[in-house]
Amino acid sequence: MCLGFISCDRPEMTFDTFSGLLLDSGMAAEWDLEYGRVFGGEGKIPPASKKVVESLPTHLVTPAEAALEKKCPVCLGLFDEEDELREMPCGHKFHSKCILPWLEKVNSCPLCRHELPTDDPDYEAYKKHKARAKQREYEVEELHNSMFG
Repeated sequence: MCLGFISCDRPEMTFDTFSGLLLDSGMAAEWDLEYGRVFGGEGKIPPASKKVVESLPTHLVTPAEAALEKKCPVCLGLFDEEDELREMPCGHKFHSKCILPWLEKVNSCPLCRHELPTDDPDYEAYKKHKARAKQREYEVEELHNSMFG
């Protein structure tokens, strides 16, 4: 496929390069393109950063916590005394043995979808562009409301 503003004679202009240009220009957000549609692998979100996962707070369940009979949202098993838990930045707690395999596949909390950083620079750039687009939309709405009411 040749686009008028990209020469088909330039073999170095690959789909990845074009996708990067879309993201850099903000056009992907403007066209509301999703990451999976731009980079292939529909719906394929990268796993959480290994460094971030390793730095998640870990603690053992105390007798007082075990008495509360709270459950792990992943396996639905009770948090028993001496179980190792990991706490996500959003505050949700999970058995380490449950959340670690999850974060090897997905970069978000299974309950609230709070996203952790990834090791994928393209996905991180996409998230920044999407956040900028959302911020621009908010600013335009605020400007409109301040002018018209």
